[in-house]
Amino acid sequence: MSAPRVDYADVQGLVRFGYRSMKEASYVLVRVKSAAAARSWLRSVRVTSAVTQEPPPQTALHVAFTAAGLDALGIPAPVRAAFSAEFLGGMTDPSRTRRLGDVGSNAPEHWEWGGAATLPHLLVMLFAEPGHLAGLMQSATGPAWDAAFETVTCLNTADLDGVEPFGFADGISQPALDWNDERTRSKDRGADYSNLTALGEFLLGYRNEYDKYTDRPLFDADARSADLPAAEDAPEKKDLGRNGTYLVMRQLRQEVRSFWQFVHRASGSHPAQAEQLAAAFVGRTRDGVPLAPIADHGIEGIGPDPDEIRLNRFTFDGDPMGARCPFGAHVRRANPRNADYPGRPTGLRRLLADLGFGPEGFRDDLLSSVRFHRILRRGREYGPSLPPADALAPAPPGDPERGLHFICLNANISRQFEFLQNAWMINTKFSALTGESDPLTGTREPRLGCPVTDSFTVQHDGSVRTHVSALPQFVTVRGGAYFFLPGLRALRYIATEPA
Repeated sequence: MSAPRVDYADVQGLVRFGYRSMKEASYVLVRVKSAAAARSWLRSVRVTSAVTQEPPPQTALHVAFTAAGLDALGIPAPVRAAFSAEFLGGMTDPSRTRRLGDVGSNAPEHWEWGGAATLPHLLVMLFAEPGHLAGLMQSATGPAWDAAFETVTCLNTADLDGVEPFGFADGISQPALDWNDERTRSKDRGADYSNLTALGEFLLGYRNEYDKYTDRPLFDADARSADLPAAEDAPEKKDLGRNGTYLVMRQLRQEVRSFWQFVHRASGSHPAQAEQLAAAFVGRTRDGVPLAPIADHGIEGIGPDPDEIRLNRFTFDGDPMGARCPFGAHVRRANPRNADYPGRPTGLRRLLADLGFGPEGFRDDLLSSVRFHRILRRGREYGPSLPPADALAPAPPGDPERGLHFICLNANISRQFEFLQNAWMINTKFSALTGESDPLTGTREPRLGCPVTDSFTVQHDGSVRTHVSALPQFVTVRGGAYFFLPGLRALRYIATEPA
């Protein structure tokens, strides 16, 4: 079979573009008030495609749906049932909340939106260059909108110039999508870590890193589905998932003052040492330089910024004992940058590795290959900037909330977002550690077999490790949901009146 050609006109532009020049953004979460009016609005609204435009557009609009939203819009039950179990069950399923760390102060009963009474049906995402968001909002909402929807909440964003609220450069490390589908599947993969990722990891209807097609709704053609593409792996079927993906959204409140006040106390009030400890928590300095050694070549980057590509060009092979970047640092947990076979075994040793025997080092069998668990981040910050020096002062009355509207795209919620969150971010045994979860996003809640989770270890080369204890919880979940971001032909199917 020849490599598939991506129809960019059928892909929502959010998958391909980060909209960096569109500094203004707003996320509107709504419930369907009238299914007929909602379908009419969907047919009339202009959703931005992934086609490159010259000059680039000044605004962009995207739409995604929860499982309850598809139900409210009249998608047939057999079609809905073919979506993934994670999407159908939702983020607040009790077993899922335990796996995601949504317990204690993170539990859904404390959320501002996304719980049983506030679960949205649609997510409408609006992006605009400075000065254009109000006009886009006005054109998207109006009498037709009011007839169709009731608003759950409207989440505004902030332009912090590429810096997240704790003060660190953000958005540097992203997977590079293999849009040409040339060399990313298992049989073509070398032993080294690569940032290039199979298209099927992020778009349904294409082969993923296992050289397989992810399950999605496939069904016989009827009048409503005539415009849908045929499935590559089942040409006789219509493919509702093709050129779509799953979107995970979580509103994360960041306690910026608590973060900088803690590292200041833990460092004996020495500013330079406080910066070093904060960098150890993150795995990068505040300007984005990784603590692990930067390579001069060999890892694909993203975007046109040479400096950003350089800052993403590293693995942890040059820091095997965590002396430069601690094993529990946020960036090491979020992306361990390991290859399929640690130590690059060949021959009999590779066969043993395939069977789970003969690891090169005591950590080798603790990290699953990264290429099966990448996510594409598309989130935005909210709240005003707060420099570290100012964060040391007590909070004034009415101190505004700061945080991140986390958004990621993935074709398999369980294997990608949920694995990353459960096995790496909140795992108290990650990389043979004990008693600690992610220093930034960890919950500090006791877990089965691990009553203490508020520690952080800084490894040193040839000397005793430094142990930091009693970390507060710096990030709290304020809302969240799983969405389906459809291709544009699938969007027209959703917007079509049932027969």
